[in-house]
Amino acid sequence: MSWGVLMFSTALWGQNYPLKPIRFIIGFPAGGSADAAARPLVAHMGRQLGIGFVIENHGGAAGSVAAQIVARAPADGYTLLWSSPGALTINRILEKNLPYNPDTAFIPVGRALSFCNALIVGLDTEFNSLTQLIAAAKARPGQISYATQGVGSAGHLSAKMLEKMSQMEMSHVPYKGGTEILTAVVGGQLPAAFLSSTSAASLKQRIRILAVTSLHRTSLLPEVASMSELGIKGYDASFWYGILVPAHTSEKIVSTLNQALKQAIADPEIERLEKNIGLSPDASSPAEFVQIIKNDFIRWKKVIDPA
Repeated sequence: MSWGVLMFSTALWGQNYPLKPIRFIIGFPAGGSADAAARPLVAHMGRQLGIGFVIENHGGAAGSVAAQIVARAPADGYTLLWSSPGALTINRILEKNLPYNPDTAFIPVGRALSFCNALIVGLDTEFNSLTQLIAAAKARPGQISYATQGVGSAGHLSAKMLEKMSQMEMSHVPYKGGTEILTAVVGGQLPAAFLSSTSAASLKQRIRILAVTSLHRTSLLPEVASMSELGIKGYDASFWYGILVPAHTSEKIVSTLNQALKQAIADPEIERLEKNIGLSPDASSPAEFVQIIKNDFIRWKKVIDPA
C-alpha cells in the first residue's frame, strides 16, 4: 500500500469513528449506583453513535483498578473509563505509588452527573439538628461515632470536611455498604452516618436526616437543608461521575464522545432515571472537566492532607 492510500485510509477511519463496539470500563461492581448511573447513558450514546458499548465492571481500590486498565489501553477511542473522583484525585492523595499518573494518563471527555451525601442519625439519638451534633462532638471529642463506606469514600470525605470546617472531631467506623450502614443506624449500633442521599431517602421515615452535603439542596430531598445553609458557610462535598479516555486520544474522538454524552444527558428520560437514583445531570465540556478535576484535587488535599 502506498503512503498516499495509507494516509487516506487513516483519515477516513478517523472521520467514521466509531467503527466497532467500545469498551466501557466502570470502576465499581455491577449493581451499585455507579453502574446503575452509567448503563442508561451508555445505551443512549450507543444509539447516537450507531455502535454497541461493551460494559466491563472492574471494582476495587476506589476505581484505581479500572483506571489502570484504561491508562494502558490504546488511545484509539475504543476504551472509555467511567470514574468518580476516587481514581483521579482522592487516591493520589491517599496512595503514594499509584500504577498510573492521573495528570498524564487520561484525557477527560466530560463530567456527566453530580451527587451528594446525607448526614443521618438514628431516631433514638439526642441529635435533632446539625447544630446539636456539632456541639456534642466539640464537647466530647472523638466519642461520637459515624459510619461511612470506608476511608476515602464520598461519605468519609464529607465527614472530614465537616470536622475541619466546624472544628470538631468524631470517630470513623468504616462499613462495606449502605445497607449495613442503615441497619446499624436504625438499630442503634451507631448514632450517625454519611451515605448517599438515595439511601437516606429510601428510609427517611426511620432515620433523621440532618443535612445534605452539596452546596445547595438536592431534588431528591428538597426538604433537607444543605450544610452551608445550616451555618457551615461554603461547605460543598459534592461528587461526580464522568468519562475519560487514554492520553493521546485524538481531539476529534474526544469531541465526538463529548457531544454524544451531552445529548444523552439532555434526554428527559435519562434525566428522570438519573434523578430517581439521586444523581443530577451535570454535563461539561472536556476543558471544564479538566478544571473540575484540578479543583477537586486542591479541595480534597486541604481536607485530607492539610500539610
